[in-house]
Amino acid sequence: MNIVIILIILLGGAIFTYFCGNRFASKAAILFSVAAAVFSVALYLKYGETGTINFSTGWISNPNITFSLKADGLAIAMVLLTTILLPVIILASLNREFKNEKLLYALIMFMAFAMTGAFLSSDALLYYVFWEMSLIPIYFIIVLWGNGEMAKRRKAAMTFFLFTFVGSLFMMGAIIYMYTKVGSFLLEDFYKANLNNTEQICIFLAFFLAYAIKIPIFPFHTWQANVYQKAPAVGTMLLAGLMSKMGAYSVMRWQIPTAPYAAQELRTVILILCIIGVVYGAIMALRQDDLKRFMAYASLSHVGFVAAGAYALTYDAMQGAVVLILAHGFGIVALFYSVDVIQHRTKTLSISKLGGLASGSPKFTVAFFLSILSSIGVPLTFNFIGEFTIMYGLYQVGMWYAIAIGTSLFLGALFMLRMFQQVMLGPRYEGSFFDLSKTETTVFGIIVLVLFFFGVYVKPVTDLVGSSLSEIVMYINR
Repeated sequence: MNIVIILIILLGGAIFTYFCGNRFASKAAILFSVAAAVFSVALYLKYGETGTINFSTGWISNPNITFSLKADGLAIAMVLLTTILLPVIILASLNREFKNEKLLYALIMFMAFAMTGAFLSSDALLYYVFWEMSLIPIYFIIVLWGNGEMAKRRKAAMTFFLFTFVGSLFMMGAIIYMYTKVGSFLLEDFYKANLNNTEQICIFLAFFLAYAIKIPIFPFHTWQANVYQKAPAVGTMLLAGLMSKMGAYSVMRWQIPTAPYAAQELRTVILILCIIGVVYGAIMALRQDDLKRFMAYASLSHVGFVAAGAYALTYDAMQGAVVLILAHGFGIVALFYSVDVIQHRTKTLSISKLGGLASGSPKFTVAFFLSILSSIGVPLTFNFIGEFTIMYGLYQVGMWYAIAIGTSLFLGALFMLRMFQQVMLGPRYEGSFFDLSKTETTVFGIIVLVLFFFGVYVKPVTDLVGSSLSEIVMYINR
C-alpha cells in the first residue's frame, strides 16, 4: 500500500471541504476523514503482513532533501490515533453553529494532514515542514472561533504560536547541524551519526526545548491553560488529543535515538521535571473554578506521565508511554467534549455555578463518569495499562521514581472525582439541562468503547509498536 494515499486524502479533503461551501463543508469533512481512517486501518493490516512500509522520492538535490516516509509500528499507531479521532472530533462539532464553516473544517482537515505528515516523515527537513505547518490552522481556529473577546483570543493564539515556533527554531538548528555531520536529513543517518558527547548534549537540548513546549513539560507549560481556555471546543480537542502527542512521539522517534548518551546523562533531571509536572498539574487543577482551565491542568498532569515514560529509556516505560499517548488522546477528547456539552447547555464554565446536572441526564452522567474513570486510571481502562507499565519501567530505573509518580495517582483521583461531584451532584443547577442527543451519544459511545476495549485487551497495541521500540532501545544501548 502506498502510504502517500492517506496524506492525499487529508489534503484533498481540506481543499474539497473549503470549495464545498458552508452548506456541505461538515459532510465533506466527515466523508474524507472517514476515508482517511479506513486507509489507515488498511495500512495497519498491511504492516502486519509485510512489516515497515517505506516511500521515498527525490525532492531537492542541493541540499539533499527527499520526500521520505516511514510507516513502522510506532508511526502507524500515531496515524491511527489521528485519523480515527479526526472524524470523532468533527462529528462532535456538528451540533454547534459556526460562522464560515467551510474554512473551519478545511483548517481541521489541513491540520490533520500536517500532523499525519509529521508522524510519517523519515526525512528531518520534511518532518520540520509538517511540524510547522500544523501550527497555522490551530492559530486561526483559536483566533476566529475561540471563546471570549477577540483581543484575548489573539493574545492566547500568538502566545502559543511564538512559544512553539521559538522552540522549533532550536530544533531546526539541530537538524541543520546534523546535516553538516552526516550529509543527509534521513532518520536512519541521524541514528548512525558519530557525535561526541558535547555534540549529543547540544542536539538533545535543542530537540528537548521544542518537544517540552509542545507536550508540554513543566516549566514549559505556561502557555497551555490560557490557550485551552480560549480555544473553541474543537480546537481544544485537536490540541490536547492530537497535537500534544507530536512532541511525545518525536521524543522517541527523533530525539533519544539521535543522542542516546545525552538522554542517559540528562535522564534524572528530566524525570524530576516530569514528576513535578504531574504533581503541579494535579494541585493546580484542584484550585480551578473554570472547567476548561481545570481540564488543561489535568491534561498537564497526564502528559507529564507520558513524558516520564518516554524519557525513562527502558522498553517497558516507552511501551507504557505509547499506550498512554493513545489512551490520553481518546480520553482527553471525551473530557473536553463533556465540558463543551456542559457549556453549550448552561452557558457557563464556572464549577461553582454548576451542580446537580446528573438529575435528568442519565446518558451524559454515565458517559462523563466513565471518561473520568479512565482518566484516573481505574483498572480495566486504557489509561491504567499505560500508567501501570510506565511505573514498572520507572521502577527499573529507580524505585523512588515509581513511588513519586505513583503517589500522584491519588491526586488525580481526588481532583477528578471532586470536580464530578461538584458539577454533576450536589445542589441542583437552576437552569435547564437536557440529555445527550443521538450524535453526542455516538461520539461518547465510540470513545468509551475504545477506552474500555483496550483496557481489557491491549495486545494489538503492544504488538504493533513492539519492534519499533526494540529498535529504539537498541540505539539507546549501542
